[in-house]
Formats: sequence, structure tokens, C-alpha cells
Amino acid sequence: MMKKLLISVVMMLMVVLGAKAEEQQKFSPEKFQAALEQYITNEAGFTPEESAKFFPLYREMQKKQRAVYHEMRELFKAPSDEASSKRAIQRRDQLEMELKSIQQTYHNKFLKVVSATKVYKSIIAEDQFHRKAFRNWGKGGHRGSAK
Repeated sequence: MMKKLLISVVMMLMVVLGAKAEEQQKFSPEKFQAALEQYITNEAGFTPEESAKFFPLYREMQKKQRAVYHEMRELFKAPSDEASSKRAIQRRDQLEMELKSIQQTYHNKFLKVVSATKVYKSIIAEDQFHRKAFRNWGKGGHRGSAK
């Protein structure tokens, strides 16, 4: 009787711990965004006041970029013939130009709220963060941070 109880407790503990480990592995967009913003803040040397001005614009830019990225993904679901493939390629080219235009517009907005040096550092920091996050994700460390 005691042996069965012990085995049951151990089995339940393994299930709970396994579920907890799996839960920790799930990607959290909120944690990823918070880690990204913290990384940019640290690397660019933003003051709290600069962060308060910069990040609302940054999130606005990201929202517009995500909409374009979503359309790009939809384009390449499965063109069925030459004509639709050609249209998809041409539309993708237009969307890439739109992404650059969004980026340029927001870089100019950033320059109005923080120094050029800090905008530059924020651009570099964002690139570094995404490279590190992608590298970590490939190693199974996709919990929402780029350490």
C-alpha cells in the first residue's frame, strides 16, 4: 500500500514537473518585447525619460512593420502558375520598399526625441538582440530573451 502511494506521488510529481518545464519553453511575445526593450535601453543608454518618448514610437513602427511582414508571408503561400508567381515577386519587392520607408520615417521621428548617437545605438542593439535571440532559439532557448 505504501509502495503504491509512493509510486503514485512520484508519477504525479514527474507529470507536474514535466508540464512546468514545457510551460517554460513556450514563447511569450510579451516577455520577448520586454527583453528587447530592456536590451535596447541598456545598449543605447536611454534615460527613463528618453525611453518614455522612444518606445511608443518604436512599438508603433513595429506594428506597421508586422502588418507588412504578414502580407509578405501570405504572398508566398503557393503561387500556382507563372503569372501569379510574377505578381507575388513584384508585390514582395513593393512591400520591401514599404518596409524601408516605414523604417526611414520612424528613424526620423526617433531623431526628434533622442540624440542621433542613441538612435544609432538602438538600431545596432535591435539587430544584435534579434541575432542573439535567433541563435538561442536554434539551441532550444526560445523563452523570450536574448542572453
